Amino acid sequence: MMTGIEWGMGLGGWLWMILAVILIVAVVWVLVTAVSGRDRSAADDAAQVLRARFARGEISQAEYEQARRLLGI
Repeated sequence: MMTGIEWGMGLGGWLWMILAVILIVAVVWVLVTAVSGRDRSAADDAAQVLRARFARGEISQAEYEQARRLLGI
């Protein structure tokens, strides 16, 4: 007996739902990767600047060590 109430979305509905979930996961992954990559490159840049200043003699060894500790490198 058909009442007009369906229990499923059909094959097309399930495929669209799975594709939507995959798209959401991909967008979140790209955002997390972009943010974490940006943080790493900033720390690398800071380390390069610090090493260059120490090599040129602009800062002492004590200042260099203190800056390394503060930057966490």
